[in-house]
Amino acid sequence: MKPNRLFSLLIVLTLALSCEEKTVHCSLDLEEPVTRFEREGSSILKGAKVPAGKSIYFASGIVANVKDESKPAGDRGRFGDTYDQSVSALKRINQYLSEEGLSLKNVVAMKVYVAPDPENDGKPDFQAWFKAYGEFFGNEENPNKVARSTIGVYTLVDPNKFIEIEVRAVYP
Repeated sequence: MKPNRLFSLLIVLTLALSCEEKTVHCSLDLEEPVTRFEREGSSILKGAKVPAGKSIYFASGIVANVKDESKPAGDRGRFGDTYDQSVSALKRINQYLSEEGLSLKNVVAMKVYVAPDPENDGKPDFQAWFKAYGEFFGNEENPNKVARSTIGVYTLVDPNKFIEIEVRAVYP
């Protein structure tokens, strides 16, 4: 192809690919925000819409860190109760997110697995989890809520752990 024809072709392609706002949008609007669909009177969302072009962070199930190293394996005090473990897991998730330039404010979805606590009549302590959740989401510091499922399970891999949390966060 002759240089003049190649140059002309490049100009035509450039013009064709550069759209004016009055006509057609040619590129993804990477500034489009995440849409959170509120559920009135609820601490969780109905759902969330993540616009095309946004990257998503998927976290595996996160459990609590050891609360008291002096307690032996199997001792309840080693990891604490459901509330203690919930707070610990959420702090751990926040740390993992911060390593990616994210925070809990970027979380849009969450799956929470709550195992029975022997000191809660052998039932999952959902109220302890809900209390911890409220300290991290849907408050003054972080007004964002998330689309969330909370599931009671028979047990987690470690029977001394009562909560495991998966999150999905969106990069700004």
